[in-house]
Amino acid sequence: MTQVGAARSGLAPRLLLAIALVLGTSAATAWLVAGAIGPSIFRTHLNSAKVVDSGSAIDHTAIAFRTASAVALAVALALGVLAAFAVSVLLSRRIGRPLESLATAAQGIAQGASGVRVARPDIGREFEALAFAFNRMMDRLEESERLRGRLLSDVAHELRTPVATIDAALEAIEDGVAELSPSMVAVLRAQGARLVRLSDDLAAVTRAESGEASLQFERVDVAVLVEVAMLSAADRARAAGVEVRKRVAEEPLAVVGDPERLAQVLGNMLDNAIRHTVPGGLVTVAAQSHDQGRGVAVSVTDEGEGIAPEHISHLFERFYRADAARDREHGGAGIGLAIVKALVEAHGGVVTASSEGVGHGARFEVTLPAAGLTDARGDR
Repeated sequence: MTQVGAARSGLAPRLLLAIALVLGTSAATAWLVAGAIGPSIFRTHLNSAKVVDSGSAIDHTAIAFRTASAVALAVALALGVLAAFAVSVLLSRRIGRPLESLATAAQGIAQGASGVRVARPDIGREFEALAFAFNRMMDRLEESERLRGRLLSDVAHELRTPVATIDAALEAIEDGVAELSPSMVAVLRAQGARLVRLSDDLAAVTRAESGEASLQFERVDVAVLVEVAMLSAADRARAAGVEVRKRVAEEPLAVVGDPERLAQVLGNMLDNAIRHTVPGGLVTVAAQSHDQGRGVAVSVTDEGEGIAPEHISHLFERFYRADAARDREHGGAGIGLAIVKALVEAHGGVVTASSEGVGHGARFEVTLPAAGLTDARGDR
């Protein structure tokens, strides 16, 4: 790439050549036109002035006319070439500097440099847009790299605990320190189930985010969806000492979606709320019409720990946890809300989170298009 770039001429010579070609073409055209039309016009003017055709005088005058025309064209061409050279140098510097800066930044990125940015050139909207797009691309790349690093770290941490537990248990059995008792088998099964759950969650969120999740669309009664989700979460809520209530509008509410995936969405939201609510706390599931009947809003509100403002925008990222230690203690891998977001968006909906701050609980709301005249959209 460097050798190819070195073999090619720079911007200034190309601009100069282009302008010189235009000037040369213009000069040649002017010369041909002057040679073809000039003499006849010249003689017409002489005749109009009643100049006597005295032979040598007329020839001398014609030669003077041609000479003056040639000198004028030559001087104009020379001045044009000088102006073209000056303009090409000026433009090449004005345009070349930001392009060289951009090329240098791109080469730095190719070599693994980070934090590379380019200054906004003050030479036109197009170059400003290019610099803005480049810097925005770098922001996205750095954010992706940061998330990738955190993803690998979190996956390693999630795998380390169950694998270490299983390895320690097996080593204890091999050394004769422990027996393969029912309690030991239960420990091994629990850690194995944790690994399977982590694998399934990662696969689910990947399929949903890539649009590869198979969705069977049909008309879904929201009241039934809420009831089933509450029944599924009843044991977990009871074990955590959390009360779960529902507040569903009396009017019929229906959406078009995959009932199993929507149940997974609401189940993940309930699990998250129960996990972050202290014993004796309350979790409320509400459903109501939204946007003058064009949508349905389903929310889960808890009286738990609340969320600091700086965490709100990151809650739906993979493995993101506002309180990592507490989430790991309660078995949370930080994938549930990422699955919620991916599945809701696959249904054409929106999920939001809000909290008044730490200690004031949190509210998660899913908004889906209401079922219209078409009750089912088929498979996706």
